[in-house]
Amino acid sequence: MPAVSRRKEGGPIVPATNPLFDLNGKTALITGSSQGIGLALARGLCDAGAAVILNGRDAHKLEAAAASLASAGAVVHQLVFDVTDHGVAREAVDKFEAKTGPIDILVNNAGMQHRAPLEEFEPDAFERLLRTNISSVFNVGQAVARHMIRRGAGKIINIASVQTALARPSIAPYTATKGAVGNLTKGMATDWAKYGLQI
Repeated sequence: MPAVSRRKEGGPIVPATNPLFDLNGKTALITGSSQGIGLALARGLCDAGAAVILNGRDAHKLEAAAASLASAGAVVHQLVFDVTDHGVAREAVDKFEAKTGPIDILVNNAGMQHRAPLEEFEPDAFERLLRTNISSVFNVGQAVARHMIRRGAGKIINIASVQTALARPSIAPYTATKGAVGNLTKGMATDWAKYGLQI
């Protein structure tokens, strides 16, 4: 089977990197994708043929990231919203689905780490970790899943961490949140498999 290529209107052909991983015609939302791992994931999904939706809170960073992908021929959308705000996340997803089209793939990538000795860890920093690393997965996951369930199809990928299986000093709250991501992922799979969703 030959590798599938796609072309953005007026742009260069972008060859699929693997014919067995063809995402032509699919749209993927990647949270926290204005830089770092999220942007790298978005680039990989573009290489496989998907249109991508970049997400972040900083519109300028998001614009620069989108331009870097679009210059290579990718189809790129941008959604500027705070993944830690349930209402805002749901509104952003609902508007995109209504105006642009379905979100076929969600990658819950947004996350942060804060290091400090546990006995000195500030409560505000702990709450920020909870909101960013676990509440965001619930917020965006639920918002996107509502639409996927109606269509009977969709894929959700949640980014956890190998640190949940390790013991390292100064990152206990981080590992706790990533462990929660793993358990929430199991729950999503259990609740939503019957609707055709793959988690």
